[in-house]
Amino acid sequence: MTNEHDQPLNDEPTDTPVVDVAETDVIEAAEAVEETTGEEPTGPEVRLLPVLPLRGTVVFPISVVPLAAAQPRSIRLIDEVMSGDRTVAMVMQKNSEIEGAGPDDCYEVGTITTIHTMMRVPDGSVRLAVQGSERMRILEWVSEEPFLMARVEVWPETTDDSVEVQALSRNTLDLFQRLVSIVSHLPDELVTAALNIDDPKHLVYLVATNLRMEPEEKQALLELEGVKEKLEKLNAFISKELDVLELGKKLQSEVQEEMSKSQREYYLREQLKAIQRELGETSETEAEVNELRTKIEEAGMPEEAEREAKRELDRLAKLPPAAAEYGVIKTYLDWLTAMPWNTSTEREIDIQKTREILEAEHYGLDKIKERILEYLAVRKLKIEQANERGETPVNREPILLLVGPPGVGKTSLAQSIARALGRELTRMSLGGVRDEAEIRGHRRTYVGAMPGRIVQAIRRAGSNDPVFVLDEVDKLASDWRGDPSSALLEVLDPEQNNTFRDHYLDVEFDLSKVMFIATANLLDPIPAPLRDRMEILELTGYTDAEKLNIAKKYLVPKQLKAHGLAFEPKESAEGEEPVEVAETVTYEFTDDALLQMIRHYTREAGVRNLEREIGTACRKMATRVASGLEVPTTIGTEEVREYLGRPRFFYEEAVARTAQAGVSIGVGVSSVGGDIMFIEATRMPGKGAWSVTGQLGDVMKESSQAALSLVRSRAKDFAVDPEFMSNSDIHIHVPAGAIPKDGPSAGVAMTTALVSLLSGVPVRDDVAMTGEITLRGQVMPVGGIKEKALAAKRAGLSTFILPKRNEVDLDDLPQELKETMTFVTATTIDEALAVSMPSEFHDRRAEFANSPVAAVGSSQTGIVAARG
Repeated sequence: MTNEHDQPLNDEPTDTPVVDVAETDVIEAAEAVEETTGEEPTGPEVRLLPVLPLRGTVVFPISVVPLAAAQPRSIRLIDEVMSGDRTVAMVMQKNSEIEGAGPDDCYEVGTITTIHTMMRVPDGSVRLAVQGSERMRILEWVSEEPFLMARVEVWPETTDDSVEVQALSRNTLDLFQRLVSIVSHLPDELVTAALNIDDPKHLVYLVATNLRMEPEEKQALLELEGVKEKLEKLNAFISKELDVLELGKKLQSEVQEEMSKSQREYYLREQLKAIQRELGETSETEAEVNELRTKIEEAGMPEEAEREAKRELDRLAKLPPAAAEYGVIKTYLDWLTAMPWNTSTEREIDIQKTREILEAEHYGLDKIKERILEYLAVRKLKIEQANERGETPVNREPILLLVGPPGVGKTSLAQSIARALGRELTRMSLGGVRDEAEIRGHRRTYVGAMPGRIVQAIRRAGSNDPVFVLDEVDKLASDWRGDPSSALLEVLDPEQNNTFRDHYLDVEFDLSKVMFIATANLLDPIPAPLRDRMEILELTGYTDAEKLNIAKKYLVPKQLKAHGLAFEPKESAEGEEPVEVAETVTYEFTDDALLQMIRHYTREAGVRNLEREIGTACRKMATRVASGLEVPTTIGTEEVREYLGRPRFFYEEAVARTAQAGVSIGVGVSSVGGDIMFIEATRMPGKGAWSVTGQLGDVMKESSQAALSLVRSRAKDFAVDPEFMSNSDIHIHVPAGAIPKDGPSAGVAMTTALVSLLSGVPVRDDVAMTGEITLRGQVMPVGGIKEKALAAKRAGLSTFILPKRNEVDLDDLPQELKETMTFVTATTIDEALAVSMPSEFHDRRAEFANSPVAAVGSSQTGIVAARG
């Protein structure tokens, strides 16, 4: 234990960085020892130990002392001994101002100590708790780098049990007991500990550790050889200290009636307040308190929030502005009073006007628009009925989840809803959020605590019923800090979010009036409990015709205006004469030019990249106009080729890819919509090996294995040699190999590719197909029909084969797609092959069925077909 006069180890400024001990440092220290001594020291009384110099501090044997170290050399020493027996020799520096003390700067007598605990602090230093064990003196310095090391000799004190030593011990106890009774910072437990000590040496070091002795006096006490001499020196010091303390106590008693500094300040503050009241002035603190009190009364808080605000305000009024808690309470009250407890921005709902806004700002999306209008109609009727009864409408806003690929208008649709409702719009991106406190906030006990992003967004919106967009809800993450998706369960539950409690505010806030609209690209990453709380509205990709209309109505005008190529004259105020403006040039893109951008410069489900390409063309045009060059007012396909460079996508590649046998066209769905993929199969001489490549998942690999088993089991029925695996290796590959793929929906396409390869007849180049295949040849339903059909249409294919049980999904397809493509539903693989394979295959199949070779397995084939 130490008193407040003891100085901690401070051999370097506190900003000195921590330097860990490197392996080379240890090796160098060992080599230095070998070179100096030639052999390890022996004997129990002499030891080779690292030496730690102390600044203004003496560690006595038996005592426990807290220390701090920041010098790199000291930290290296500490790191080294902490990995060993934690023993280190500690000596005091002769001059505490010296940094990096050497052997000549240290006393020779010190203490062998053991480091019990070590803690690193952010400023780079370390904190230690050490306990002295034995007194020692340095015989020989061994090395100075990487830290001081010396050969030391254990130097115990001489003791005797004479009557004089016992008398000195008792006198020391009496003097120490009187000292503890006078000095306030010494606890009474020290007297109890001293009374229980029988060893005079232990008593000396316990008392000396807790006295306000100068470091040099402590060093001199440590160097005294016998316990008797130590007791005599200690008695003399305590007697002198008692004289000083008793004199101070006498002087204090003479001025006992004088007020303390803190009391005088208190009375002066009260007098100052009284004077200010007499003069009609108020202090800054009182003005802040009065302002906050007015805000609390005008905020319209619920009873619980108002009670909490007034309680904190009363605490604030009693605190001085310099108090640390003053700023914390004031910030909390600022948040409470700034919340829109009863501020609403919703205006009267006009269904027809809302319909016009949605139609004007969004092309297509009929089902989504209809659902929004249904919601508004129900909301309007409930408000009217509640007003007739004189009641407050019950708010149970539905949580809408807009799911679709990027660029189809999810976020802009939420903006249109807010505009139609007349509400404020606020947005929160959840992509990458992994801390639960981001949703619920931090408790006020933490330094720098703040409310969660839900409360912050509502405060920014300034109303309690904004349209709240939760963007990218499928991108939420979770780690050791918490699971934010679990925190959203309460926020997005209309039955319980009326009592949402943020950790920082710690009072209930009604979120039931907020219209939450979540957006996501995929449904699968969203946890099931969170998905169950939302109404899912799926937005699929656009057809080329829809993209063309969107570009003409929205994208082109927007980009022309953004790049200074469109001019909107200022509207004249009422009663003013119209402003005459010079005639301006108007630019337009032809339909063929826009279709060329759609088909050959972009490949996406939405229109985000299409808008970028239009913007690129507008920048080229703006550069030429600004340079004084002539730019045609009508932008056609030639200008698009000139502005955007060579085309990047080609849809006629299906003809070349399927020209050889063994290639079929499948379709898949990703986060950016649907896309076609070519299933390639090849055959080579071998011994029946089978391989599948293209970075396929387990499900897709199993689907390819099922396709192979089906073809082998019905080889004769497919006009294929039944022994094709006996002398051949089969390899199936699905480009692009760098993109992960998985799912069972390519089963029909894989079976078709194998049949085409083994029969030698190429698949039709205008047919795309999807469906899961079974070992009996049945075609099972799959998902994403609309996205897959749109991908086939974008690729220029005219026929699309899908499972029979997916026929109901055709109702979701745009009418234009139904009119320009042929959709064939299949129950079995035979029905799919009847469409996907040309007449040459069917003629070969008929000839093979009538041949003597096929007759062998005809009965078995018939059974399989019947079961399928």
